[in-house]
Amino acid sequence: MMAPDKRAVKRFTGWHMTWILLAAFAVVLGVNVLMATLANTTFGGIVVENSYVASQKFNTWLDEARREKALGWQVKVSRRGDGRLDLALTGAPEGARVEADAWHPLGRLPDVPMTFAKAPGGDYVGSAVLPEGRWTLRIRVKTPEGQVWRIERSVL
Repeated sequence: MMAPDKRAVKRFTGWHMTWILLAAFAVVLGVNVLMATLANTTFGGIVVENSYVASQKFNTWLDEARREKALGWQVKVSRRGDGRLDLALTGAPEGARVEADAWHPLGRLPDVPMTFAKAPGGDYVGSAVLPEGRWTLRIRVKTPEGQVWRIERSVL
């Protein structure tokens, strides 16, 4: 004959179920708060301030882009050893003025406005030191005749 098992079987009560449900909801709520916090702190989400106004200007922007592409200008961006940027601009007329805004793709660092001066070798050298990392450079080239050329380039 077998000896009876001395372990007492604990009953599953309503309190046990209450604690299980509370723990499950706490995990779900905690994950939601974490994800919402990460979403709000890593990307601002603003592409344009007012989408309706942007939609009204869209065809104008396309026309400007076609005119700028027809100019045939090209630019190559490189980072110098001192942290400044070097632009090799081809096709632009003499006396062109070059400006740019460097912005961090995820918005973690403030934008860096830059002007460029023509170096003796013909390239344009940036006025500001750009911190290490990935940046998007919005370049604007303006000629004395009033032509404007815009382009974006990634800088690593």
